Amino acid sequence: MTQTEQVRDFDHAIKDDDIERAKLLLGIDAPASIDEHHRELSVDAIRQFAIGYGDDNPLYVDPDYGVSTRWGGPIAPPMIHSSLSRKMLGDPIPEDIRKATKGLFSGVHIFVSGQDTEWFQPVRPGDQLFGFGGLESIEEKTSEFAGRSVIRVRRVVRINQRAEVVAIERTILIATERKQSRERGKNMTIEPASYTDEQIAEIDAIYAAEGPRGAEPRYYEDVQVGDVLPKMVKGPLTLTDMICFHAGGYGFGPYGTSASRVGYKNRQRAGKFYIKNAAGIPDVAQRLHWENEWSQSIGNPMAYDYGIMRECWLTHYVTDWIGDDGWLLRQHDEMRKFNFIGDTQFITGEVVGKKIENGNATVDLAFRATNQRGEVTAPATATVALPSRELGPVVLPEPDPELRRKASAFMARHNELAGTPPR
Repeated sequence: MTQTEQVRDFDHAIKDDDIERAKLLLGIDAPASIDEHHRELSVDAIRQFAIGYGDDNPLYVDPDYGVSTRWGGPIAPPMIHSSLSRKMLGDPIPEDIRKATKGLFSGVHIFVSGQDTEWFQPVRPGDQLFGFGGLESIEEKTSEFAGRSVIRVRRVVRINQRAEVVAIERTILIATERKQSRERGKNMTIEPASYTDEQIAEIDAIYAAEGPRGAEPRYYEDVQVGDVLPKMVKGPLTLTDMICFHAGGYGFGPYGTSASRVGYKNRQRAGKFYIKNAAGIPDVAQRLHWENEWSQSIGNPMAYDYGIMRECWLTHYVTDWIGDDGWLLRQHDEMRKFNFIGDTQFITGEVVGKKIENGNATVDLAFRATNQRGEVTAPATATVALPSRELGPVVLPEPDPELRRKASAFMARHNELAGTPPR
């Protein structure tokens, strides 16, 4: 029996009841109970995470380099919270709501479609990250790819052990029915990419021209609306790229992907996450990112990347451009098309606005990842703060006072339950 024939194991429909029950979670903040791959940040974790998505910026990969920058030491790339998190203790959602929302969208494929993120503080070696948040919105739509789908926006506030708000992320989650996706088969006509030596040479030439701005400040006054940013390339995507991204720390939470005895124990805990492969061996549903046959079972021609991976690429594009003295304030990105194994993403962008915001000289960027077929797979916008000859260095943004109070309350409750003093 092939995987695609094992429909009973994973072909579940979106239920009206699931949508209504999910609405019970709207507006409820709860502590995030996830231990990611890294629980406390080290210089090695920073380096491995950055290299895992192809970023060799010395601010991230050379611990000595950061000492001479405005940061006084190494800092982590913007998306580090996707691999760094500790379980936060706290008061759970009310028991009646927890019971009423158990098993939502079971057997339905869920993927990340995009994210809005704001950043307030750098993450440094020795830092721990905790999170709290919940469902911010939910709506039902009919999509071109999968028919019926449910779009949820989940807000998570990331705070460090000092209760400082580090980032706010709003993740767009789309639930689709696997059987509908497979039967529509919109993507199944896509052929695996192949390249001539000349095409690889063209890609390599882009790589050779890339590099971070580094220590040379990019001043606000030197930037004009309409300026074109340098091109960046990512790919052609290989399974090696996927392995490197995992090695950097992403992809192990929240489902607990693991090996051997630990994997067995996780299978007892989260049995629905494991689907038998063609050999009858239970394996993680997550393998659609590296196993073609399983990816085909949900209507795609081959394995594809993680949305978070492309978000790392998009932030890489921005941080290379702004240099050591700039700060990425916020980014919005969307994963509109899949990035299949073999695909190449060319990232291009331009300056679309300038303004003074909260005492900072800020620049608005529009950019996107476009594949070798000419399809925009991931459009994005960002606002960055740059040093200014008139205003001086960038000032880190302050979160809303009410959010700061909530962060302090969540951290105090965590410390109370953990029996640890505030740090």
